[in-house]
Amino acid sequence: MIQDGFILVDKPEGWTSFKTDRFIGNILRTRKVGHLGTLDPFATGLLPVFAGKGLKYLRFCEGFDKGYSCRCVFGAVTDTMDKTGEILNENYPSDEELLELAKNDYINVREAFRKVQAFKEQLPPAFSAKKIDGKKAYELARKGEAPDLKPVPVTIYSLDITDIGKRDKGFSVDFDCLCSKGTYIRTICSDLGQITGYGAYAELLRRTVNGQFNVKDAFTPDEIRKMADSGDFSFVRDASETIEFLPEIKLDASQSKDIRFGRKIAFPVPVDLKDDTRIYYRATHEGKLIAVVFPAAENGALVMRIERLFAHD
Repeated sequence: MIQDGFILVDKPEGWTSFKTDRFIGNILRTRKVGHLGTLDPFATGLLPVFAGKGLKYLRFCEGFDKGYSCRCVFGAVTDTMDKTGEILNENYPSDEELLELAKNDYINVREAFRKVQAFKEQLPPAFSAKKIDGKKAYELARKGEAPDLKPVPVTIYSLDITDIGKRDKGFSVDFDCLCSKGTYIRTICSDLGQITGYGAYAELLRRTVNGQFNVKDAFTPDEIRKMADSGDFSFVRDASETIEFLPEIKLDASQSKDIRFGRKIAFPVPVDLKDDTRIYYRATHEGKLIAVVFPAAENGALVMRIERLFAHD
């Protein structure tokens, strides 16, 4: 039984990320499983699950950027910022407003997208797994308490409209987003609703990209079950592959020697440390992997720290 590695799962709607973990654990007959980047139950798409000894590689991937496709409905606000929540307010545009929006090619909506893409901070949703004093925000929100959430730094690399459609009530906008770790697409929808004045929430959400992982290479649970039943475990990939997905830093002979002897050296590339998330790099010399490293601030300088050193002849 193959138990070590990672599996790219195309998570179905209605499954929690932890249910996906349990599913993979049952297929591989191991309790050692964990996922990369939690997906909301209503969301679908790419969920990398690491198993067995492959778990030790998961941390290298935690800072990866993410890609999503979303359908945002304009005209209502929900408490969860998605279709699963209770409607708090409705402000659907009238038929006359819809005609005017279409006549002007939804210029106000497009401008709202441009404004949101420029945001450098974002307030996480109350119904999220963000922790406050050891408790998850959604646990407090379900009790009727308002979580004390703080804005977090984010980067929205692209926010591209792919379709705009009229509905029985209001209108919806389909868009693709490429963003940094920790960006909430539901918050993007909420911000778009506030800027346009209509209110908005996420109706469909699908993760398509997680670093170098792509949903095109993922397997649905049904596909995984059928393959496993036939004795085909090719859906399990070698977790060491993930190191090749890390950005590369090429060391010269002197730097390579310093790293091998545990000496501190200046981090050779500019890095913007936004939060406590470690961004890992593969340090190489003459094509050989020397170490997995990460940048750290020390006495006002950016230094290279070793996460894992690899032995060589």
